[in-house]
Amino acid sequence: MTIRDVAQAAGVHVSTVSRAFSASHLVKRETLDRVLAVAAELGYQPNETARALTTGRTRNLGLIVSDIANPFYPPLIKAAQSYARVRGYQVFVADTDEDVRTEEELIRTLARQVDGVVLVSPRLANDVIARLGGDLPFVLVNRQVPGLSAVLMDVAHGAALAVEHLAELGHGHLALVAGPRGSWTSAQMRRAAGRAAADRGIRFDVVGPNAPTEHGGITATAAVLRTGATGVIAYNDLVAIGLIEGLHDRDVRVPRDLSVVGVDDTVAGRLNRPRLTTVAMPTAPAGRTAVDLLIQTVETADTRPSTAQTTLATSLVVRDSTATADPSAR
Repeated sequence: MTIRDVAQAAGVHVSTVSRAFSASHLVKRETLDRVLAVAAELGYQPNETARALTTGRTRNLGLIVSDIANPFYPPLIKAAQSYARVRGYQVFVADTDEDVRTEEELIRTLARQVDGVVLVSPRLANDVIARLGGDLPFVLVNRQVPGLSAVLMDVAHGAALAVEHLAELGHGHLALVAGPRGSWTSAQMRRAAGRAAADRGIRFDVVGPNAPTEHGGITATAAVLRTGATGVIAYNDLVAIGLIEGLHDRDVRVPRDLSVVGVDDTVAGRLNRPRLTTVAMPTAPAGRTAVDLLIQTVETADTRPSTAQTTLATSLVVRDSTATADPSAR
């Protein structure tokens, strides 16, 4: 199949098909969708080598995450890869293992192989990210850096919903098990939950920073118990699950003695016992939106660099790990 076959079947000019694959922002959405659908139906594949020589673009994108073993990331990765393929791009996925040096090295390495990078929950300082973003199109997920495009999951709203839920259950003393240093999400949760607790006259403690893992939750257990809180909001589902495990080992029952709320709404949280009350994060939409923004940035980089920002809604999913506060417990 050739580009002329696609043009004839889609009822457009050859140049329109060419733009659909090389500069899609110049094609009306309805026309673009029709061309891509016809191309997929006919099995048409552009000659990437020839196109790269002509445009200077690889049609490859980088996607860097902080811990690929965290169940938060797979839905985001799969959605990003799937959407990128529809747009004629491939995605290289890399894992920083929560290490800032590795993160910077991966960005520099990928810069020689890709047209742009989606950086998810980065731990690097803002000035470093801004400097690296000056050399390569970037889209950040769950991080705000001036001058760079970002897709933000509204975890602040989610944290406030968690506080509201625990307050309605009668909990007058809450604790936040914070995430790692450098985490934008953890900082947003701390501010929003603290503000929501203060507005309701609820005592609020912060435990951390902590590793964003099950082990991080286990090791935070003793510090959480020392606060005397009856309701806890954890940085993510893994930390919440680890905390529940640590509480179980100390004969503290969830939710009878202590209510626990996670963040992410991962499969792990749904399979845990008790099933985890959690803030649902829109991970798959974030993956698709980030890739869409990155492609827009890549394809308009010579004329108007994108600094768009999109915020995606979060919601609270109430399950079995929260219950009415028992003043006599613990």
